[in-house]
Amino acid sequence: MKLTSYDDLIKHVRHEHHHEIVKCGECGKEFIHEKDRLHHSREEHQKKMEGRIHKSDHKHENESTSPQDEVDAHMRKFSDNL
Repeated sequence: MKLTSYDDLIKHVRHEHHHEIVKCGECGKEFIHEKDRLHHSREEHQKKMEGRIHKSDHKHENESTSPQDEVDAHMRKFSDNL
C-alpha cells in the first residue's frame, strides 16, 4: 500500500492495525514507533536546547546579570568538580 502523506500513514496505522501512536510531548508530532519519536526529539528539540545553552554562555560582558544568571554560573562552576 502506498500512502500520499505521513499523516495518512499515521491514520492508516491507527485505524487498520490498532497500533498505539506515540506523540512528541513538545510539539505534538505523531510517530508509529518510539525509536522514531526519540530520534525526532534528539534531532529537533535537543539542537534547540543546545543553541539556547550556547547563547547563554556567550553573553556580552557589559550586560547586567540577573540573579538567576549568577546561580546558573555558580552551578556550572561547582558541578564540574563533582
